[in-house]
Amino acid sequence: MDVLDYHRDRLTARRLRVLIQHLPADSALVRALRGESAEWGLGDHLLAAAVDELAVSNWLFATAHAAENADPPQRPRRIPRPGVEDETQAEPASATPAQIAAFFGVPQPGGQP
Repeated sequence: MDVLDYHRDRLTARRLRVLIQHLPADSALVRALRGESAEWGLGDHLLAAAVDELAVSNWLFATAHAAENADPPQRPRRIPRPGVEDETQAEPASATPAQIAAFFGVPQPGGQP
């Protein structure tokens, strides 16, 4: 398809718009307009979210069952996503090891559940 056909009156504006709207995600125009985010589909975003949640649940378990005098494990970092510049905005505030242990019902020294 030649885009110059639009100027030669062989291609209507509606047909040109439809062709542009339905370009594949890996086309040069879509990548120029959307940047890196054009490379990630819904499945990629869902998989990254699942991996992030699994890492957080493992971190919570390790934090709740850590020894009292040990340093708490470091919170896992999220998988970088395209289009997100500052990852620190997406991370929630961390809970203390005592709060996490209390949430999971792990007995604390001194008799408090």
